Amino acid sequence: MRLHPGETEAVGRRVVTVLDAVRQLRAASPDVTGRPRVIAIDGRGGAGKTTLAERLREAVPNSAVVHTDDIAWNHACFDWAAVLLDNILRPLHRGEPVDFRPAPWITHDRPGSITVPAGADVIWVEGTGIIREELAPWLDASVWMQGDLDEQERLLSVRDGDSPEQREHVANWLLEELPFMLREQPWARATLIVASPPWTDHDPDTELVVAPPTGSEPSSPLRTCGTSASAAGRTGNAAP
Repeated sequence: MRLHPGETEAVGRRVVTVLDAVRQLRAASPDVTGRPRVIAIDGRGGAGKTTLAERLREAVPNSAVVHTDDIAWNHACFDWAAVLLDNILRPLHRGEPVDFRPAPWITHDRPGSITVPAGADVIWVEGTGIIREELAPWLDASVWMQGDLDEQERLLSVRDGDSPEQREHVANWLLEELPFMLREQPWARATLIVASPPWTDHDPDTELVVAPPTGSEPSSPLRTCGTSASAAGRTGNAAP
């Protein structure tokens, strides 16, 4: 598996059902009452964060997804933590609904708002850079998606194209992403590491390939996986 320098490859991978993974994430914050659990999903561009968030949303009744791309849109690649905290995470921790229209949405006439209904059970907050030290007290559990860079770059090219403008955007993004990731090391902070596709020896519709955070002792494997097959891009400061 090809990773960016500084990122440690996970060991002790095993196959679990999606619901087993949800139970493990819930167990990281057993005392949460009166508000939704806030669970982060982080990873590099093309890792499959949005796809995983939607799978988890479908698996957990009364849950919702917040995309950090919507916070970062026309704002900043990574300097959006305070906006997320003040307008999304603090209200959620108070058990309040969210209906937030970021300033750049107003400036650029983007319709709609970021909404989370009252009474939700779990909020999945997905996006590159969500697992960071300054937000740790506000996250009840977290997932780092780890995958082969060659495959992620291929998926990004299919999704976002390979124009000169897109290549420039990716290069500028990586100038910020690489030092940020080396500083924060989300693969070591996460509750759980989930392998990005493609992986063999599991049912991608009902199962996930998971591992403990790097630097931790792996738990007892349920089923050992086979070898994996073997990143940034979008406009408006959105993550790749």
